[in-house]
Amino acid sequence: MTLVIRDVREHELDSVLALNNAVGPRILPLDSAGVRWFFTHAEYFRIAEIDGVIAGFLIALRETSSYSSPNFLWFRERYPKFLYIDRIVIAESYRRHGLGRIFYCDVTSYAELRVPLLTCEVFLEPRDDATVLFHGTYGFQEVGQQLMSGVGRPVSLLAKTLCSHEFVLDTYLLESGGQLPDLAWTAERIRRNPDAREARASAG
Repeated sequence: MTLVIRDVREHELDSVLALNNAVGPRILPLDSAGVRWFFTHAEYFRIAEIDGVIAGFLIALRETSSYSSPNFLWFRERYPKFLYIDRIVIAESYRRHGLGRIFYCDVTSYAELRVPLLTCEVFLEPRDDATVLFHGTYGFQEVGQQLMSGVGRPVSLLAKTLCSHEFVLDTYLLESGGQLPDLAWTAERIRRNPDAREARASAG
């Protein structure tokens, strides 16, 4: 079995959409416009590919995003810098193989180079003890609860302090003009600029 964690590609968005909407009530549904918005704006949008098959994905956004999720906005009102995990989805046939932990290790590695806090939420109804236990053992702590507007379901708002960020900040971001070393694993995700694309189309 060959596992690769990598940035999503545009032609894979339909597969990501189908995977998201096959999960059921544990994850909020998406439409094609929603998954394309994430493709354009998400700070982190990676898939797990196993032997050429998309087995799962994780999407996360920085505090500067224009995202309107009430849970994201809850964190933005309280914390100046963070990476917010919006959703993680693992295909049914690939669950219980540790892909969730692999994704969380990867997104933590990405986040700790940039921010001091990793955030997310879990639904409390219907309660999923496996999800609650997973986040607790991975170092997340509850920092609040709210009734998610538009959905009417209570959520637990979770945060994990990224202790390594202080070292990165002191060693690189403050001492070298705010730049990380130019390495493949520190690179930002390449995103399209939709405004520029529309401008080119108008010019043509």
